[in-house]
Amino acid sequence: MKGGGNRRLLSRVPSAVYDRIDNAIYDTSSVAWWQPDAAFHQMKHVFNPARVGYAKRKLFGDLKINPTGKRALEVGCGGGILSEEIARMGFDAAGIDPSEPSLRAAADHARAGGLIIRYLKGVGESLPFPDGSYDVVFCCDVLEHVRDLPKVVSEISRVLKTGGVFIYDTFNRTLISKLVAIKIGQEWKSWAFMPADLHVWKMFIKPRELKSLLQMNHLRWMEHQGLKPDKSVFLIQRFLRQRAGGKMSYRELGGKIRMVEGRSRAVMYMGCAVKSS
Repeated sequence: MKGGGNRRLLSRVPSAVYDRIDNAIYDTSSVAWWQPDAAFHQMKHVFNPARVGYAKRKLFGDLKINPTGKRALEVGCGGGILSEEIARMGFDAAGIDPSEPSLRAAADHARAGGLIIRYLKGVGESLPFPDGSYDVVFCCDVLEHVRDLPKVVSEISRVLKTGGVFIYDTFNRTLISKLVAIKIGQEWKSWAFMPADLHVWKMFIKPRELKSLLQMNHLRWMEHQGLKPDKSVFLIQRFLRQRAGGKMSYRELGGKIRMVEGRSRAVMYMGCAVKSS
């Protein structure tokens, strides 16, 4: 593979790269998951509609899965923003995350909303579940954060039942994604809307790399679907400048932009795979 594909596919991320991510932010900013005017909460409005719509189409439409009595796990659940949607789909839902403060925020919000979701502390490289425990595993905006991607995918395959489904999304490692997600999204203060050390571009994953890794772990890849904003680049830049300049809140920003499915996988993409025997 070109572009460092073999390195990213087959090995752990070197400490010099991985340590550039500020994972402590999920502890210090845990209450922000459910605060309407916080950056993390905008994932509920900006990303969840596309993620949930895609998952429902694949699971209930294409694969004809009945969620009643089925178990679903979210790996890297954070404050539970997607886990709650998984529970509302009708699954017996669980979420796992290394951040105890985020898990407390998730559990408190689920309890207040009358949702039964099992939250546990743990990491994707060592899932604390027996083989074949789950019918569906979700891992969204997480794969590009993990230290050992091959081990995480191996563990997800292990805990899936034969015929179980893996739903995921992540960032592509392209020059466009570096401009959009890193430079505009995190570094350039005139537009930045996320913490500066949230993502490291070298940890982004090319679709062909992830497809190969899935196949190596008995996960039959089905498709990759692009994710894109529903507004023009120029309009988004204007909104981001207004937010960075204090003329627009995060809550208002989240009401103006939605991620939708598209053909281009240059920045982000979603995917689906099925566990084979």
